Amino acid sequence: MVTDGRYQALFSVTDCSSVIVVDAPPTIGANLLHDIGTITSFPVTHMTYSHSHADHILAAGLIAASNPNISIIAHALTAEQLALAPDPHRPAPTTTFETSYTLTISNQTLELAYHGPNHEPGYIFIHSPHHRILMLVDVVFPGWLPFARLAEDQSVPGYILAHEQILEYDFTTFVGGHLNRVGTREDVRIQQRYVQDLYNTSVHAIGLSAEASGPLSIGKMLPPVAEANPGNSWALFRVYLGAVVEFVAEDVGTRWNDRLAGADVFGVSNAAAMVEAVRNDWGVLGPFGTAE
Repeated sequence: MVTDGRYQALFSVTDCSSVIVVDAPPTIGANLLHDIGTITSFPVTHMTYSHSHADHILAAGLIAASNPNISIIAHALTAEQLALAPDPHRPAPTTTFETSYTLTISNQTLELAYHGPNHEPGYIFIHSPHHRILMLVDVVFPGWLPFARLAEDQSVPGYILAHEQILEYDFTTFVGGHLNRVGTREDVRIQQRYVQDLYNTSVHAIGLSAEASGPLSIGKMLPPVAEANPGNSWALFRVYLGAVVEFVAEDVGTRWNDRLAGADVFGVSNAAAMVEAVRNDWGVLGPFGTAE
């Protein structure tokens, strides 16, 4: 693994004069080729994209320029995402797949797999079975709270499920694509417990808002807002959701602020993402649910 303390890339040296690279973050950029050069003089013959986001593959053009015959492997949906916003710094994949793809170059094998909606369309798991390494970018952040809004994941249910999917793999080393170290199976379990706590607390908080009394009761909270903002439904929702998110962030923070780094930075943002997912994906609407 190569890291600058903020982003991470992976590479494998084969015994047949070639190198396989996974991702090429722009903050690492040309240093990735330099670091590979400190290990071997073999060229990079294959590169895999974990997904399309520029912050993880914007230096792919630099890697590709080092070998005009390079093969770039990605999920078909990643290729579609890149085609929507063509970028010479992120060359189009030369090989795509739908469900799984095994890349074997002599003594090195990477198993690539798509397990459904998660961070973005085409987002894949990258497994090195021989080395027992799993790379999954933008889901688990070993030792840290997830990035803002649960790492900006497009499917929070898929994001939660990903923790179980990760633990189904045989690995001892986890590469999450961010920050300053690799992870372990226990790091995955710790974040899984945090995310489940966030979900449970969000469900609880929305339930409190449906009660007749209490700090989150809309019966007490919203009438003054409606009076001050006649006919403005967005004002009502802003106050209501703001109160629920604040409650969730503070409650979860009492259990996690001293356990995961950065909880003081993204605790509120992650609570907001989970509250919205609980409402819209799981249908827990509290006082705004179906009237009986």
